[in-house]
Amino acid sequence: MKKNKIFVACDTTNINKINKINKIITETKSSNLKVGYKFGLEFLNSKNGRTFVSKVKNKTIFADLKLHDIPNTCASAIKAIKDLKVDYLTIHISSGLDALKAAKKVSGKIKLIGVTILTSLDNKALREIGFNKDVKKIVRHQARLANKAKLDAIVCSAQEVKIVKKVFKKEIITPGIRFSSNTNDQKRTLTPKQAFKNGSDWLVIGRPITKGNIKKNIQILIKHLN
Repeated sequence: MKKNKIFVACDTTNINKINKINKIITETKSSNLKVGYKFGLEFLNSKNGRTFVSKVKNKTIFADLKLHDIPNTCASAIKAIKDLKVDYLTIHISSGLDALKAAKKVSGKIKLIGVTILTSLDNKALREIGFNKDVKKIVRHQARLANKAKLDAIVCSAQEVKIVKKVFKKEIITPGIRFSSNTNDQKRTLTPKQAFKNGSDWLVIGRPITKGNIKKNIQILIKHLN
């Protein structure tokens, strides 16, 4: 039976909480799920966080750096983290086609993930920063660009998966997953079951799993998916 796949978001800069990351990795093991671990800007830009990730073995590691720069800088940044031996790495599609191609050229075994519009943004927020198209139209356009650059995966809201799948046939990773109506700082959210039904390959889940009783939260997730 095919297992549902999730990335657990692990983020902290507090060395005293590094032990909690170990706890998260230990307590999210499940025979019902394929589990990877996402480390973002907060974690990877801390001295202790980078050291921690370098020592994690035999796990699927997602470095959520969201590179967004000129082509040479994006390519150089990928070379700079290759010692971490991560499996997935994010780059903003809005960096442009040349930057995406330059990054893909040096990524090697790392799966390069194109980031579409952040799930913390909605149409109102996009208008505030100067976009005159709605979210779905921009995401569709970005998915075509990711396809042209031969990226390995895309990050988008679960609400846009069906749109993305029409133009991008590789892995789709969706954050903004919530078990309930509590969205925190996310705007475009869905439940785990809805996201997989829409066609997500991986879900990114943070606080609904890592806050409180981790083992219990994993069981709640599994129950949500049945």
